[in-house]
Amino acid sequence: MNAILPRPAYEDSLMHITFPDDKPVFDGTNLTVRFMAQVDGEALVCAITAEALEDHFGADSALESTLMAAFEKGRNRIRSVCAEALDQNGGNGVVLHSGLFRVEGMEPDRGATA
Repeated sequence: MNAILPRPAYEDSLMHITFPDDKPVFDGTNLTVRFMAQVDGEALVCAITAEALEDHFGADSALESTLMAAFEKGRNRIRSVCAEALDQNGGNGVVLHSGLFRVEGMEPDRGATA
């Protein structure tokens, strides 16, 4: 049986991109959830918008508890898209907007078969 396995987009990066298991932080002023990434050992703050969490990860409002639950639900996909964005921008912090999850090359099903 051949199954498509999601592959982290950052496996083919020239940079070493990792995501510590630090708890994400809700930023009510900017309606984002912030999280940490490390690029070649350097810590960076990244974020995902409430709109992206609503559009792609099931948040039904911009309430902190709802956004945090949606982040947890989509953590792997969020990290994958973030890593791809970091790879493309040379390792600068990013804010993930809803449209970025629709960009070619950042689809969840691009991966190897098993």
